[in-house]
Amino acid sequence: MLAAASFVAMSAPVLAQEGGVDAAPSIRVEMNGMLQLDGACQLTFMLTNSLDVNVTSLVFETVLLTKDGAVDRLTLFDMRDLPTGIPRVRQFNVPSLSCDALGQVLINDVAECSGVGIAPADCANALSYESRIDVEVLG
Repeated sequence: MLAAASFVAMSAPVLAQEGGVDAAPSIRVEMNGMLQLDGACQLTFMLTNSLDVNVTSLVFETVLLTKDGAVDRLTLFDMRDLPTGIPRVRQFNVPSLSCDALGQVLINDVAECSGVGIAPADCANALSYESRIDVEVLG
């Protein structure tokens, strides 16, 4: 009996370090970087699909907001395919945008999401957001 209690006590921290077994499957959208190019701002996203199915096509209706909160533009970002468990990096050159003016990126809607047994609403409900830079990603 004592050995069983020791095993449970020792295994709990391991689960916590590995993110636990209860982590909900998601499509993680991380704002990973931005770079000012000549006449455009290049936005870099890292996406990770931990759903049980491969996403064969994913398109976001995206709103770019200035640091003052004003809408700069509404655009579509085609994230293409997202295989399960394989991180993907996607870059978009946004013309006539100063990176210094960008304050937030709002994923307004999932315009398209396909895969075996998956619908746009499934993708929308699975989204989680992070940012490695000063530009916040919202949904």
